[in-house]
Amino acid sequence: MTDHTMKKNPASIPHSIWHADDIKRMEHEAADSLGLTLYELMQRAGEAAFQVARNAYPAARHWLVLCGHGNNGGDGYVVARLAKAAGIHVTLLAQESDKPLPQEAEHARHAWLNAGGVIHAPDIIWPQEVDVIIDALLGTGLKHAPRDPLATLIKQANAHSAPTVAIDIPSGLLAQTGGTPGAVIHATHTVTFIALKPGLITGKARDVTGRIHFNALGLDTWLAGQDAPIQRVDASQLRCWLTPRRATSHKGDHGRLAIIGGDYGTAGAICMAGEAALRAGAGLVKVLTRSENIAPILTARPELMVDELTPRAVEESLVWADVVVIGPGLGQQEWGKKTLQKVENFRKPMLWDADALNLLAINPDKRHNRVITPHPGEAARLLGCSITEIEDDRLLSAQRLVKRYGGVVVLKGAGTVVASEHNALAIIDAGNAGMASGGMGDVLSGIIGALLGQKLTPYDAACAGCVAHGAAADVLAARFGTRGMLATDLFTTLQRIVNPDVIDVYHDE
Repeated sequence: MTDHTMKKNPASIPHSIWHADDIKRMEHEAADSLGLTLYELMQRAGEAAFQVARNAYPAARHWLVLCGHGNNGGDGYVVARLAKAAGIHVTLLAQESDKPLPQEAEHARHAWLNAGGVIHAPDIIWPQEVDVIIDALLGTGLKHAPRDPLATLIKQANAHSAPTVAIDIPSGLLAQTGGTPGAVIHATHTVTFIALKPGLITGKARDVTGRIHFNALGLDTWLAGQDAPIQRVDASQLRCWLTPRRATSHKGDHGRLAIIGGDYGTAGAICMAGEAALRAGAGLVKVLTRSENIAPILTARPELMVDELTPRAVEESLVWADVVVIGPGLGQQEWGKKTLQKVENFRKPMLWDADALNLLAINPDKRHNRVITPHPGEAARLLGCSITEIEDDRLLSAQRLVKRYGGVVVLKGAGTVVASEHNALAIIDAGNAGMASGGMGDVLSGIIGALLGQKLTPYDAACAGCVAHGAAADVLAARFGTRGMLATDLFTTLQRIVNPDVIDVYHDE
């Protein structure tokens, strides 16, 4: 598999995520509290990166180490020295600067030279036989596109056939946002330290990080006492939300869900949302849609209750339902607009998706009982900005959406972001490129709606729903690959995923 979620052991990656700007402060505070010097931490980082590279490529005899003019470069000097001591042939290229190196990096540079190492200029012709490239050019402090000569080195590394091991973060990837404003290393492995940075698991990260390895550098105890501002959520946590049902429970205990939409030609959207809700454990699901859709939907999934969407049916359903999902296939014509107007004052939990969000962008309001699930295009319309602005900082975009619209926001995409107006913030670490196909959003709406009906809080329902959605797709991808995955294929694995007490979600039978 080439997908990021298939290439790391989730148990080895922390669930706490820290803002990139906090890492330097945390490093100093932790070192002081534990009586460590920053140079000692640098040596630990270099040792950790060296071990990953050595274990991944035990037969590699020639390493090319690329060092920048900062502490990331200092880590590279440590790796180079350890590799040389292990009998590996090392060619080290370093960026020179009129500015002095940070003290720790200068110590590491001298140690490399004292060990008989040589520092080459970045513009030399690369040796013909290179087995592994170590990327120690740029670290987590990068805020803009890399400049030459670093940009040229990055492009050369990407064009080379040797695998690349990135130290802390692939050079050119922005640690806070996952943005790639210019040249960026396409790493085969990334060895990150101290704390997980958001840019490693959202934005463009999955295209460039390769397999992620984490090492706290011995600061685990100190970090455990800190409250992280962001959480990484993955399938291992589903047991926290989806506990076994009481043996005496009945369908009324698991939520009455009304799903509204399906204008002409979009019966599939509302049908998929309805079936997803059933597969995610909803007790009763009623679909309100065009009369022409009733027979096809009942034929496809007879367990759904289906009724024609009329003003009276909507009013009755709002009284009956514990949760409302509106938007899949709703359209933006009068039929959809009038229906949304009837639903908008619903007092119980509700989820708005698809055309409900496009209509919300035209008439914005703030609701505290609502989950909205925009993709980047819908988010751009909701905030009146470009898709590029949304993707440039997905965390900030989700927080802006919450501030304007209230409730809970699910900003979909690679590294989905979930934000609540109570300042909770999470990045979903599940899912794969096979989900880039029509209908996946409709399925997600049904899943989250079902979990709302099973009395999860809106934020928990959003997190658990996104993870279940992505994990179901991950099981399929592990078995069949990502190309050709259909939204309805998830139904074959979703039931397994939402019963984590029965089956290990990581085990592919």
